Amino acid sequence: MKYIFQTGIIFAITLIGEILAGLLPLPIPGSIYGLILLFLLLLTGALKLKYVEGAGNFFLTILPFLFISNCVSLMDSMELLGNHAIVIVVLTVVSTLVVMVVTGGVAQFFISRRKKAEVKEATEGGAEHE
Repeated sequence: MKYIFQTGIIFAITLIGEILAGLLPLPIPGSIYGLILLFLLLLTGALKLKYVEGAGNFFLTILPFLFISNCVSLMDSMELLGNHAIVIVVLTVVSTLVVMVVTGGVAQFFISRRKKAEVKEATEGGAEHE
C-alpha cells in the first residue's frame, strides 16, 4: 500500500508537470517540468524523501525494462537509420565523451571545493584550540 501511495505522489507531480507544459508557451516537455517540480519540492522540504523514496528506487530498478519498447521501435527503423549509421555512431561517441568530460570536471570541482573547505575548517578549528 505504501508503494501505491508513493507512486501516486510521483504521478501527481508528473501530471502537474504535464499541465504546466500545456499552459506555458515554452518548448519544454511536461516530464521535465515534473522532474524540476519534484526536485524543488524535495529541496525545499515541502515533500519529504520518505514519501517517494521506495517507489523511486523501484522505478530505478526497472528502468532498463522501460526502454524495451523504444529499442524494438528503433530496430524496426533500422533500414531508415542505416543510411546515416556512421553519423549516428560518431555523434553518439562524441556526445558521450563530452558528457563524461563535463561530468568529471564538475565532480572534480565540487570535490576540490569540499576539500578546501575541510582544510580551511580544520586550520581555523585548530587555531581556536591553541
